[in-house]
Amino acid sequence: MKLIYTYGGQYAQRHLTVGCILKNKAAGKRMTQVTAFDAEEAEAAAEAQIDTLTIGTDTVTEIRAAAPHIFITAAQAMRQHVTEDDALAGAIDAMAKGADAIYTPRSLTHIERIAREGISVQAHSGLFPARSTQLGGLRTVGKTAAEALELMNYYRQLEDAGAYAVEAECVAEEALTEISKHSNLVTVTIGGGSSGDIILSYMSDLSGDTPNPPRHARAFGEVGRIRAELRAERAKALRGYRAAVMDRSFPDVETTVFMPTEELDKLREGLDKLQPIHR
Repeated sequence: MKLIYTYGGQYAQRHLTVGCILKNKAAGKRMTQVTAFDAEEAEAAAEAQIDTLTIGTDTVTEIRAAAPHIFITAAQAMRQHVTEDDALAGAIDAMAKGADAIYTPRSLTHIERIAREGISVQAHSGLFPARSTQLGGLRTVGKTAAEALELMNYYRQLEDAGAYAVEAECVAEEALTEISKHSNLVTVTIGGGSSGDIILSYMSDLSGDTPNPPRHARAFGEVGRIRAELRAERAKALRGYRAAVMDRSFPDVETTVFMPTEELDKLREGLDKLQPIHR
C-alpha cells in the first residue's frame, strides 16, 4: 500500500500508483482493468483484487468512497468537454474528487493541455467506435505494416503530448507487441490479445451480462442468466399477488392486524352515538 497526497489535497492510500504501473510495465508484470458503473461494481472489483478501474467522471465520488484504495482512471466521453478549457476543468474536477488519472479520446492538444497541469493522462488508439465510419466500419486496426507504422507514429505524438498510457482497442496483437518495444506508453488493451500491459474488460462482458458480446470478450460468470431468472421470478410473484388480491385470499389472517373484540364493540357503540354530519 502506497501513501499518496491526492490532487484534491488529501492523504490517501493506493495499492497502485502511476509509478507502480510504470515499474510493472518495465518488469513485464501484467495488470487488469475493468469498468465500474456504480459503487457495487467497484467494491466487487476491489474485493477481487482487480488492479485498476475505468469509470465515468460523474461517478468518481461514489466509487472512490466504495473502493478507497484502487487505482481509478476517470474517463471523459467523446461527447464531453468540447473545448480544451472544458476538458481541463473536467479533469481537475475528477482528480479533486479522487481519480488517479484521466482518460480522454480527444485530440493531442487536449491531452497536452491536461498533462501540462501534472495530471496523468491515458489516450485512446486503434478502433474509435464513434469514428468507425472513417475506418470503413468496426474492424481491427494494425493488420497491415503501413497501418501499424501509423499507429507507432501516433504513439510518439502521444508521448510528446505528455500521455503516460494509451488504450489500444481492437489492435492486431503482433502489431502492438512490436510497437511496445519502441514506446514507453503503458498499453491498456481491449481486443488486442495478450499484447497489453493492462488487459481491460467491460464488467458486463466478463460477468456474462452482455446479450451479444463482442468477439474479444469472454464471460467468466452467468449474471445475465441469473438476471433473466430474477425477472421471471419477479413476474411470477406479481402475477400471484394480483390473483390473490382479486380472489380475496390476500391480505389474509396472517398478514392482517385485528382489534380486540371488546375494543371493537366500544368503537361501534361510540360510532352509533355520533350525530350525522349531513342531514
